[in-house]
Amino acid sequence: MKRVIILGRGGSGKSTLARQLSKITGLRLIEIDKIFWQPGLAATPHDQWIPIQRQILAENNEWIIDGDLGPYDVIEVRLRAADTIVFLDLSLARCAWRAFRRARERADFWLWLFQYHRNSQPLLMKAIAEHAPAAKLHRLRSPQEVEQFITGLKVSKIAPTLK
Repeated sequence: MKRVIILGRGGSGKSTLARQLSKITGLRLIEIDKIFWQPGLAATPHDQWIPIQRQILAENNEWIIDGDLGPYDVIEVRLRAADTIVFLDLSLARCAWRAFRRARERADFWLWLFQYHRNSQPLLMKAIAEHAPAAKLHRLRSPQEVEQFITGLKVSKIAPTLK
């Protein structure tokens, strides 16, 4: 696990998990939202986003990249480089509540959030199958599964030092 992508609907906990994994593994955390969104929440155009991602990947051999930009994204670039994909597949109710509590969001965010399971998720699963068939996919469907995943990483990190 050296090149990790964390994906999921808005409010699923991608950034929180990414920070935890970075702390456990020592891998550099790259937050796509901070790179992609320009002032005034303007989206980076696709023709610019592809080379930006390629440059990030060329400059960093090991990383955790969190972010799911939905219809704005060109995820294939990151998928081809990943060895591990963590997909946070939490319920709409949980994600909507978290997003509501965290910040005021634009209408297009809420539309993406509510349509994610029907529109974005199938396209994402297809892209993973096509562009990252060898990557290890962890599909986590509840906060308990996320916690078990984190605990498993902590244990595997500690286990080699106990021998």
